[in-house]
Amino acid sequence: MNTKEIAARLVELCRRGAFETAQKELFSADAVSIEPCSSPGFEKETKGLPAIIEKGHRFAQMLEATHVIEVSEPLVAGQSFACTMRLDATMKGQGRMDMTELCVYEVKDGKVISEQFHP
Repeated sequence: MNTKEIAARLVELCRRGAFETAQKELFSADAVSIEPCSSPGFEKETKGLPAIIEKGHRFAQMLEATHVIEVSEPLVAGQSFACTMRLDATMKGQGRMDMTELCVYEVKDGKVISEQFHP
């Protein structure tokens, strides 16, 4: 798959909430995930697909209810693409939160090699 196809597939899966499916299907084994800052239970940088999937599991365990998932159309440039993701969810012990991030992905050899999130 080329970058445009990967971007379209990632957006399609994320809109359905199928984040782990997107990771398993589209990410390289040695992909890197970069958060804006470290927080309890989450490092700033997560390396390797198994660790990225585990990070997703930890985040899912923090969710009490998901109300809305919105993902913009991707903007593709060369080997990179970006989209916005909005999650309106009730977090366990924290109440309802509405979060939007800019998500930037880099592709190499037909796989996502990095993702970075910006609030």
